Formats: sequence, C-alpha cells, structure tokens
Amino acid sequence: MQNKSLGQHWLTDIYSLESMIEAVDLKETDNVLEVGPGHGSLTKLLVKKAKTVTTVEVDRELINKLKNEIKADNLTIIDSDILKFDLDSLPRDYKVIANIPYYLTSKLFRVLSESSNPFSKAAILVQKEVAQRIEAGPGSMSLLSVSVQYYNQVSLGLVVPALLFDPPPKVDSQVVILERRKEDLFPDLDKKIFFKVVKAGFGQRRKKLSNSISSGLGLNKEQAEKVLESAGINPQTRAQELTLDNWHDLTLSLVNSSLL
Repeated sequence: MQNKSLGQHWLTDIYSLESMIEAVDLKETDNVLEVGPGHGSLTKLLVKKAKTVTTVEVDRELINKLKNEIKADNLTIIDSDILKFDLDSLPRDYKVIANIPYYLTSKLFRVLSESSNPFSKAAILVQKEVAQRIEAGPGSMSLLSVSVQYYNQVSLGLVVPALLFDPPPKVDSQVVILERRKEDLFPDLDKKIFFKVVKAGFGQRRKKLSNSISSGLGLNKEQAEKVLESAGINPQTRAQELTLDNWHDLTLSLVNSSLL
C-alpha cells in the first residue's frame, strides 16, 4: 500500500530506470546509494550491476517487502530518513540514484552536496520544472541552482512523462545528473561567508541587488552600491542574473571592504 503522505509515485518503466543507471556510468566496482527504493524496481537492476547497493527507506511496510522480494548479498536495506542518514558510513566516491518525493528535493540536494563524504556522481529524478531550475544559467538562477552548481557540474537527462508513474503525478519529471567537483570551486573563500552573501541576495529576489544586499547584510545603500560596483556588478541588476563568478567577486569585495 502506498504511503500518500510521503508523496510517492512509483516508476517501473525499464527504459527510464536504465537511463538513470547509465547517467552515472555505473560499473561493477561501484558502490551505490539508492534513496527511496519503493517497490524495488530500480533496486533489482542495481544489485545486478553494482558492487554494493545501500537503500535508505523510511516506510516500514516497503522495507519488509524489499527484504522478502530481493535476496542479494550485496544489498543493505537501511530503515531511516535519508535526511538523518549518516552518509559518512558509505564507501568513498559512492554514486547516488534516486526517484524522490518532490517535497524532499531541496533538502536532499543540500544534504548530499554538503556532506563531508560526498558522492562522485548522481542521477536524481525530480519534477521537470525543478530540474530545469537546478540547471539554470544567469537570468534564471535561484538559491537552489547556485547551491547545487557550487558543488557539482550539473546536466539534465531523460524527461519521464507523468503517465509512466503509478499513480501518475500532475507533472512530468526529469533526471538531474550531478558530477561532484573534484576541487573547491572558490578555494579563496569561506563557504559559509559565500552562502551568507548568496542568501542575502536572493532574500528579496524581486528587488534590485543593491536593495537585497543592503537589507540582507545590514549595509546602507551607499555601501551596497559601492561594493557591487567594486565587484563589477551593476547595482540595478537582480540576483537571478548573476553567475557563480559574480557571486564570488561580490563576496570577495565585501570581505576586502571589511563589511562581513
């Protein structure tokens, strides 16, 4: 029986599941983390292709079903909320494959990206609109896209029509493909300071960046405009128009001006 409170939509289409596996270039030497295995359609494929598979599921009924239906020595079924699961317990450079409830998207991407034991590659099936927002470029950036792209190279994979799910959601889904950056994107900046600035910028995204920065960081308007100009950014622009390099330059300008 489906736990409706978790917003679950099961995907059994083999082509779509295989596409997710191919997206992470899965090899028989790889260790995989599967989030929300559900009825095990993807799990059954993974145990045949990977060295080890760790599935994290919060629904006890589904866990019991998985244990009864999938007998594989390389499968570990964890009874846990993925947001509370200890990712440090996984082998280094593990890969992630997941078809997740839509409500979990932002939190899961943050937890996976910020982990001290990061994945190497991931294929995560989310709402199509959200997938495109994560992969967006300047002009359509958001706090989510900046956060995910800071840690990962992002590309989009297969679009999965709603009708392929049971029950069908109201919208189509799409695979987000992540490849973890091997080095810090901006090693000259403290991550906490960088994201403090980004969050301030997106705090009032409809307003001009000078106003958002002023309000979010407690600066007066003159200070905000001056620091933006110092970073080569037009104070009249808005947060969604900035590149990651723009955010870097702005943060550096604020640090050098002793305003943070």
